[in-house]
Amino acid sequence: MKAMILAAGRGERMRPLTDATPKPLLEAGGKPLIEYHLAALHAGGFGEVVINTAHLGHQLEDALGDGARYGLSIRYSHEPPGALETGGGIHRALPLLGDAPFLVVNGDVWCDYPLRPHVLADNDLAHLVLVDNPPQHPAGDFHLCDGRVHRDGEPRLTFSGIGYYRPGLFRDCAPGRFPLAPLLRMAMDAGRVSGEHHAGHWSDVGTPERLAALDAFLAGKRSTPA
Repeated sequence: MKAMILAAGRGERMRPLTDATPKPLLEAGGKPLIEYHLAALHAGGFGEVVINTAHLGHQLEDALGDGARYGLSIRYSHEPPGALETGGGIHRALPLLGDAPFLVVNGDVWCDYPLRPHVLADNDLAHLVLVDNPPQHPAGDFHLCDGRVHRDGEPRLTFSGIGYYRPGLFRDCAPGRFPLAPLLRMAMDAGRVSGEHHAGHWSDVGTPERLAALDAFLAGKRSTPA
């Protein structure tokens, strides 16, 4: 199974930190955010990783290279200025990801979920990792019941940015900029999305304040990241 790290976003809420540095290269706990993913992917048995780039993408490629020092093979999917959003970015990278199911993880989250290959059920198009709702997103995203993910229902959980997908999820999509969420909702309505609840640590590193909180957590100064 191959993996993809989403790293093309501009990181508007992180400005001015992201004016000169792509968000996945911002540091917490003494190393860039994206290196935590690379280490977890290697530990989980992945060998091939695709990283999409747009804003300051050359810095990511210069910093990470071909992935050899992480025990991985890294290939890059370059996007136009402004990037293609999550759905469009994954769709553009499909030729690099191949015909089998693959893992996707957002480059701007930190999580202790073990990144390892997952076998999708024959009829499923996706498997999502859900987490407890953080303070900045109290309403959550989806409902999880008996291992199935639904767009409606209570209680609700937050999508972690970690998911496993079949290329078929994107079969009817045209190239260009589009979000992932509508595709997931359609697949949920068809009963084709499984999921799990990860109760460990997770942080959406979307603001300088949350980056500082994660840095403090990784330095052992807090019991949980914000």
